[in-house]
Amino acid sequence: MQNSKAPQKAVNKIAVFEDKKIRHIFHNEEWYFSVIDVIDVLTESSNPRRYWSDLKIQLAEKEGFIQLYGKIVQLKLEASDGKKYETDTANTETIFRIIQSIPSPKAEPFKRWLAQVGYERVQEIEDPELATKRTRAIYKAKGYSEEWIEKRMRGIAIREELTDEWDKRGIKLQREYAILTAEISKATFGMTPSEYKEHKGLQRENLRDHMTDLELIFSMLGEASTKEIAVNRNAQGFDENKIVAAIGGKIAGDARRQLEKESGKPVISQENYLGHLISIPEEAGQDDL
Repeated sequence: MQNSKAPQKAVNKIAVFEDKKIRHIFHNEEWYFSVIDVIDVLTESSNPRRYWSDLKIQLAEKEGFIQLYGKIVQLKLEASDGKKYETDTANTETIFRIIQSIPSPKAEPFKRWLAQVGYERVQEIEDPELATKRTRAIYKAKGYSEEWIEKRMRGIAIREELTDEWDKRGIKLQREYAILTAEISKATFGMTPSEYKEHKGLQRENLRDHMTDLELIFSMLGEASTKEIAVNRNAQGFDENKIVAAIGGKIAGDARRQLEKESGKPVISQENYLGHLISIPEEAGQDDL
């Protein structure tokens, strides 16, 4: 089994098969899927981790699992507590092999779904605009307004520009990305992303998918300011970029407080979209904080 210490930047995703979430991540130019999530979908076991442990023993005894297990890669995926942990993942080919060892009526439909997920990623590499179009379509199908979608899409673009800039400036570990993001959020809203999610009553949901228009705008301002300052100061390494993140967030925080003073209304809200949007059966998950 391989263990990857390199960060998986901005590519953690959640897709949905028959209302079950499948965590996956783009690694080495292909999708890697959580083995536990796949087993949960196919078996509906009360303990998919135990099922996977037993299956490994069975495969080792009967089918030479040593070779197969060498293709399992441990990558950091977000768990239900919002933190990221090393998780057994496998690419599409290896997942297909594992599926063959699981008796399930869902095996064939799941294989078709899995192939479609991979195919769509290939299409998006060839035509990047397709990813944007699909994301817009997902939000529209869920019931978001066109005005909100426009802000959300712009926010995604700004976030990607910032993380790309961090990468150029020596930020390589996932933990460092999380800390820098938290610095911006604390300075902008007075809360880290995890605290903000708790404030809104969210669990595994994407925080920004539950932000109001103004919350999205100030998130964008904090991240755009951080990127601009990092470029102009030529900030290098984690320590310098942490200082810049706090400054960029403060610019957005000061603007937020000024608006609240003049309008007499807080920007920070407990409002979320839980229970208010249409649930659709399959989607590519969005970037989260």
